[in-house]
Amino acid sequence: MGSQSAICIAAMAGISVLTALGLVGCHFKPSLTTQERAGKHLYDVRCAHCHEDNDLALKKMPPNLHAVFAQPTLPSGAPASDAEVQRVVLAGKGMMPSFAGRFTGEQMAALLAYLHTGLREESNGPS
Repeated sequence: MGSQSAICIAAMAGISVLTALGLVGCHFKPSLTTQERAGKHLYDVRCAHCHEDNDLALKKMPPNLHAVFAQPTLPSGAPASDAEVQRVVLAGKGMMPSFAGRFTGEQMAALLAYLHTGLREESNGPS
């Protein structure tokens, strides 16, 4: 067998393996950036106890934020934009209190960056 044939067979085998991995649902989730990790921490300590755990026993469960930017609008019908989410966080809405003065600009940017991940958990490899 010539060296070109061996290379061709090896390339085809590699492509087959990669195709098979794609078909079984192996997806790489990139690690969170430093900013996204900071946003995750803020979400965990300031948002999750209502939006995830409802540990305040609220009668009406706050909206799930896992895909807040996946739709064109927020649950309220307002545009799903950084500006609108920031406005709601800082001004409050309905039962949600205002968080004005509790986030620096850098922290708000980190929180928004994390929300854009769909609240992805830290991952270092295929899922």
